[in-house]
Amino acid sequence: MSDPALDTLMLPLETGGVDIDQGARVLFLRARAGRALEALAGMDLTCVQSFAPDRDALERSGFKVAAEAPDGHHDAVLVLPTRQRQEARAQLAEAVASAKEGGIVVACAPNTEGAKTVEKDLSDLLGGVDKVTKNKCRAVWGQVREDAVDQSLLEEWRALDAPRQVLDGAYLSRPGLFAWDRIDPASKLLSGLIPDTLKGRGADLGAGFGYLARTVLEKAPKVAAMDLYEAEKRALDLAEENLSAFKGKRAMNGVWCDVTQGIDGPYDFIVSNPPFHQTGKADRIDVGQGFIRVAAAGLRPGGEFYLVANRHLPYEKTLSSVFADVIQLADEGGYKVIRAVKAKGGR
Repeated sequence: MSDPALDTLMLPLETGGVDIDQGARVLFLRARAGRALEALAGMDLTCVQSFAPDRDALERSGFKVAAEAPDGHHDAVLVLPTRQRQEARAQLAEAVASAKEGGIVVACAPNTEGAKTVEKDLSDLLGGVDKVTKNKCRAVWGQVREDAVDQSLLEEWRALDAPRQVLDGAYLSRPGLFAWDRIDPASKLLSGLIPDTLKGRGADLGAGFGYLARTVLEKAPKVAAMDLYEAEKRALDLAEENLSAFKGKRAMNGVWCDVTQGIDGPYDFIVSNPPFHQTGKADRIDVGQGFIRVAAAGLRPGGEFYLVANRHLPYEKTLSSVFADVIQLADEGGYKVIRAVKAKGGR
């Protein structure tokens, strides 16, 4: 797939605007795989990625991947900041803090996702930047000089995405996660329809910071075990904290993975509010369809799947193809809740 931001990020290296020596220690925050990474051939590259699908793609391409930035200073730090303002500022600050004196920081964002803000923010941190625009994106870069870096701003921004209490202290969350400081209306609608009769072993696909899984455990006392599947490790770590009251009382397991690649089973029930955006803003119905197929494969015969989705997303055909019974439980506020049951014969 085309990745304009990644292509543009590498443009200064390819054109000579940024010169990085062979063998240099390079850190790439929020790294993504793509042909453009050929510009980093011959360098000591560490990719940092906490989102499992991107982690998997990088590892398949042969890159060294870490979930968090390692200690130490690097000759160059590249970063693809996310759209959420606080998280993006924290990422830029982490990039500057991870570069050695005289090192280079390069960042890039699409014009429609805050490119001008990224330019200003990095300039404020470093005391000035250069830039290039292409592919409807903007790459900006500058050298880290101790006498020019705004140290006060650096420390302030590094703390912006730290975990914190939200919803009157009911949950821990952090900027950048889906609906990080609220309960999104789709999950809230589904939570009200989860029956207290659920029992046995269950799973939450796309668990986020743990709201739906905690609802299940609070409402259904006969649930013996819950597995939480989540692609974003930053969310999964918090989900485990948010369900800590059930440790030792119910069996729980957090799984950092791309759900569409399959899950363990069999499960007696599965709940899910599947993502339908990943990189970019376009609807990704294939992700939700993948969740549905994986849920069907992971349920025991007669197992139940509770799904919430935006009303306009065309999931019914996929549901009918892999489940025996498909019933819409609610259509409210632009969202639909569906209960699907796997056939006793296995379908």
